[in-house]
Amino acid sequence: MKKSVFFGALAIAGLTAGVATAQSTLEQVQERGTLQCGSNEGLAGFAAPDANGNWEGFDVALCRAIATAVLGDPQAVEFVPLTSQTRFTALAAGEVDVLVRNSTWTFSRDTDLGLDFKGVNYYDGQAFMVRSDLGVSSALELDGATVCIQTGTTTELNLADFFRVNNMSYEPVPVATNAEGQQQYLAGACDVYTTDMSALAATRATFENVDEHVILPEIVSKEPLGPVVRHGDNEWGDIVGWTLMGLVAAEEFGVTSANVRELAEAPTDNPQLNRMLGTSGDFGPMIGLSNDWLVNVIAAVGNYGEIFEENIGENTPVGLARGLNALWTEGGLQYAMPFN
Repeated sequence: MKKSVFFGALAIAGLTAGVATAQSTLEQVQERGTLQCGSNEGLAGFAAPDANGNWEGFDVALCRAIATAVLGDPQAVEFVPLTSQTRFTALAAGEVDVLVRNSTWTFSRDTDLGLDFKGVNYYDGQAFMVRSDLGVSSALELDGATVCIQTGTTTELNLADFFRVNNMSYEPVPVATNAEGQQQYLAGACDVYTTDMSALAATRATFENVDEHVILPEIVSKEPLGPVVRHGDNEWGDIVGWTLMGLVAAEEFGVTSANVRELAEAPTDNPQLNRMLGTSGDFGPMIGLSNDWLVNVIAAVGNYGEIFEENIGENTPVGLARGLNALWTEGGLQYAMPFN
């Protein structure tokens, strides 16, 4: 008995020493000099390299915002393309510092995988895309259809639930990636492609004959998409979450990439804005950053609205309306927690 207690004490002491000497994610990123951001393999408007290999998109902008917050440089990001099957294991294993890859916040992912979702940067829902010549105007007309579906996603269960509830049958055509799903759909291997509506819009925007494909009106699930970090590193989680909040709050207060430096020169009449921009209080040091961290972020990537309109808004090929992603003051769900 004494021997087991002794060795148990040694084990606990060793574990405590290991925890004490372990670097935080912030320390690792700053020592490395780059942020490793888990990303989509390539989704137009959200995350994809351009012809010169430079990553751009809505999710990319959030990665660059985090890099600016902790390293002062929006270009100090290594984008790590991950599939739907590998994304969470890669994050849990420490292969990336943060996952920003159209990932849905669910109960099991938040509790069972040892991960933390740190907000919602896009409120989405599952939809269906078909060829126009199929003559279908509603997802309720898809009984007996073949459906391309990405494995390892929430869409698998949603698809089964939707067809079961509506007493319809379907034949699944499993695909591993969005690129494979697109290829199979265009090749006629399936009648329908289903995934998040934003991903369908992004995929459809790359087609040669866009008008030959239609996204059906039904939205059959809630898909709150957001950045994910490992559970237990609270400081890093705060940085990621409040960087996203800062982008939304900036739009709420009318702070843009064009005027943020000027607004940060002296305190304004808005106490929250002053704390955000570091002209009063010490909010930056509370999360291990400089007081002007958010000024640098907004100057580099813009506010939430700027990022949305530049990458996926109605005037882009993806062509998404703000919808649920409008500010709460304009009928949407985007709402920043107070900087108090």
